[in-house]
Amino acid sequence: MTTVKCVVWDLDNTIWDGVLLEDGDVKLRPGVVDVLRTLDERGILHSVASRNDHDAAMAKLAEFGIAELFLYPQINWGNKSDSVKAVAEAINIGIDTLAFVDDQPFERDEVRFAHPQVLCIDALDAGRIPDLPEMHPRFVTADSRERRHLYRADAERNKAENAHQGTAEEFLASLKMRFTIAPAKEDDLQRAEELTVRTNQLNATGYTYSYEELDAFRLSAEHELLVAGLEDTYGTYGKIGLTLVQRGEDVWTVKLLLMSCRVMSRGVGSVLLAHLIREAAAAGVRLRAEFVPTNRNRTMYVTYKFAGFREVAKDGEVSVLEYGHDRMPEFPPYMEVLVES
Repeated sequence: MTTVKCVVWDLDNTIWDGVLLEDGDVKLRPGVVDVLRTLDERGILHSVASRNDHDAAMAKLAEFGIAELFLYPQINWGNKSDSVKAVAEAINIGIDTLAFVDDQPFERDEVRFAHPQVLCIDALDAGRIPDLPEMHPRFVTADSRERRHLYRADAERNKAENAHQGTAEEFLASLKMRFTIAPAKEDDLQRAEELTVRTNQLNATGYTYSYEELDAFRLSAEHELLVAGLEDTYGTYGKIGLTLVQRGEDVWTVKLLLMSCRVMSRGVGSVLLAHLIREAAAAGVRLRAEFVPTNRNRTMYVTYKFAGFREVAKDGEVSVLEYGHDRMPEFPPYMEVLVES
């Protein structure tokens, strides 16, 4: 069962009773705000796919005091399936992690036909949405509760980036990013498990680990479990990276390396890996890494190859890569990297 990351809502006769452009004086449907708030507190995002006049619909959402709950609303006259796809792309999450709520069977069928992975829900059942098993992440972390705000900050960064006249590196430097790497603490484990479950594109193995497994690795003398955080002038990104290293006498093996998809465009994908390369060199050991291809994580394979890893063995689907350069990688010049012991 896939946990839903974002619920995409129709508006007319779904969020409110009536048709905005016909009735004008529409009213919120009973209980819908409670559903929105409940899911928001669990870290489940909201967006809109509505055939409507954009400005009128956004004005009405603002009048109801709920406009800020919806990220990247798609309010236009196109197909709902295109709008649902646009939401997934804007948020940068898999379309299989979306749910779609609409009062019209035709609209639900159109989305279901185009995107069979999307959970389609009749608006009449909206009050029961919080009870669905897909709407219950195992943990609700501090990052979960702030997820909407984190994505809103991302939207502001993207807006600033689009308006920036200089080079990409100059823009990244303007963000004054600070990247932290630290051993995982017990307080980090819920978020660490959440990262392994939620991250698909930037997970080098696709492995997921439970809270209990991660806690055992945290306490193991043979393993190192590190978490990474990021902040900039727009605020914090939260905990956005995780790595697990099995430390042998002569060889260290990266069993898990992942980064949140939200930081894909921030030039930080190789920072955690660069730290591991430098750490292994200081310890006088070879550094290997496991890579397991999935249908979405090729970016991580490219990250390893560009960093100087080459394949030295293969066991079924698991490729074993080894760092093969004498040079030590540098951290990006546009960010401050802090390593805590």
